[in-house]
Amino acid sequence: MKTELHIPSDLKFLSIVESWLLGTLELELGDSVDWPRQSSRLRLALVEAYSNVVRHAHRDQPNLPVLIRLELKDRDIILEIWDHGQGFDLSTYLPPNPEDRQESGYGWLIMNRLMDRVEYRLQVNGRNCLTLEANLPKVEESKH
Repeated sequence: MKTELHIPSDLKFLSIVESWLLGTLELELGDSVDWPRQSSRLRLALVEAYSNVVRHAHRDQPNLPVLIRLELKDRDIILEIWDHGQGFDLSTYLPPNPEDRQESGYGWLIMNRLMDRVEYRLQVNGRNCLTLEANLPKVEESKH
């Protein structure tokens, strides 16, 4: 299953982005997933990715759409977030040091902790693509 969402670069659309992702996955996978656990993981990673595009890549251009693609293969999800910004050079990324009381830079750490695979590609046909991949394990059957 593949689907995509074109949405404005405005944080007021955040709840729509979340509902689209989780609603689509729930329609496809039903009760076979531990939604309370998995939805918070997916929601946090998606909020981080989308808000980074809005606040950084499209900062002065809220009219630019964000393209979010979702692909589901069995229980593996592939989520792509495409933007039109300058891009972020990961080679210059330094993980934040908690002692520095730094306010930004945590998103990359958060996404890598929450997802099984994170990839960022700069300037693919004029756009940047953040890919988030995760496996949604089956609900463990209760042991009698």
